[in-house]
Amino acid sequence: MRLILLAILAMSFPAMAREDIPAKAWLDNMSQALREQEFKISLIQLQADHIRPLVYIHGKVNDEEVAFLEHLNGPPKNAVRVGNTVTFIEHDQPAYSVHANRIQGVIPAAFADDVSKLEDGYQFVLGGRSRIAGRPGQLIRIIPTDNNRYGYQIWVDMDTFLPLRFDMISGDKQLLEQLLVVELLVLDEVPAILKEAYKQEWPAVMSQSDRDSGEDWQFSWLPAGFKVLVKDQHRLIGSKEAVEYIAISDGLASISVYVAKAGESSLPEELVTRNGLSLATERVGNAEVVAVGKVPAETLSRIAKSIMLQ
Repeated sequence: MRLILLAILAMSFPAMAREDIPAKAWLDNMSQALREQEFKISLIQLQADHIRPLVYIHGKVNDEEVAFLEHLNGPPKNAVRVGNTVTFIEHDQPAYSVHANRIQGVIPAAFADDVSKLEDGYQFVLGGRSRIAGRPGQLIRIIPTDNNRYGYQIWVDMDTFLPLRFDMISGDKQLLEQLLVVELLVLDEVPAILKEAYKQEWPAVMSQSDRDSGEDWQFSWLPAGFKVLVKDQHRLIGSKEAVEYIAISDGLASISVYVAKAGESSLPEELVTRNGLSLATERVGNAEVVAVGKVPAETLSRIAKSIMLQ
């Protein structure tokens, strides 16, 4: 009986102490915790057709953020971040580095940034509380202000403000993807693996493609809050032809757009949706456009149709 009472008190005290914190303040505190704290989380990524277990470790060495992501299933696959450089290490290819302020594929980068940037496309609403990974969590609903993107739910640890669970929800309330923490450890000091990563000489950052011959594609329409992040040239698998590549994002949802001369590259002809990932193809003048991202298919189709040469 005494153990039960202690567990109830542990849930009650942080709840009472933080009763008046608004939804955005929870996210602001989470953003700071993700940047400043030393921690290790074991989590699983759940989608319709697979489960991916991951370990993510974060800390600061000489006031610089260092992080390590390990995929626990399948062939070895890791990522290391030191400052604004992320290095990918896989068993079947040489390690390579890119400029990035977060490791993609785990906690959305926007959650460790200024969350005010999300307010163009989302509103924040306080939800209930629940126990996740043995810890009390506060639910924050991130609700889209239009039909051009999905909604999200995030549970924030009431003691540390670190994330405990992240759901991507469709417009009809279907769960499309989930990141679920199964163990959260707040560390007293920086782990040795991060200190070693900081000292390691990683491959130089890959240079961007030479765009002298690239065409200047622009969008006449993007959903509110979406911005162009990258313009580059890629070669599609199985094709010798270079295609124009444009990456856009609103901070949570990311979209990749590929543009090729009609008939020169084999691009998909069907509109498909799977695990929240949609794909749309459109013919725009003499170009074929493919848009891929975790947003509704109708949004991708409208973005693809709006592309034009400047």
